[in-house]
Amino acid sequence: MNEQRITRRSLHEGRVNKTDWSKVDQLSDTDIEKAAASDPDAAPILDPQWFEDAEVVRSKQLISIRLDREVLEFFKSSGPSYQTRINAVLKSYMRAVRKSG
Repeated sequence: MNEQRITRRSLHEGRVNKTDWSKVDQLSDTDIEKAAASDPDAAPILDPQWFEDAEVVRSKQLISIRLDREVLEFFKSSGPSYQTRINAVLKSYMRAVRKSG
């Protein structure tokens, strides 16, 4: 292989973040809720009470699931048993949705 044809780049080279974080930091909760309401891909905002009712269960079924990188990193960053915590949050959400009809 000809060394002159090899192009090397760092992992983050060429990635440009165009988000104006100072504007994002100035948004109120109401502004964020309005933006989420107009986004057809946004999940409905539920009362945070559903999270407080999450419980850990030990009988599981092995599956494959695709999660956003930031979601997975969030759960992994809080220590071992991150999959159990993800399951507890999902189960609590399921109960909240069933309860609300």
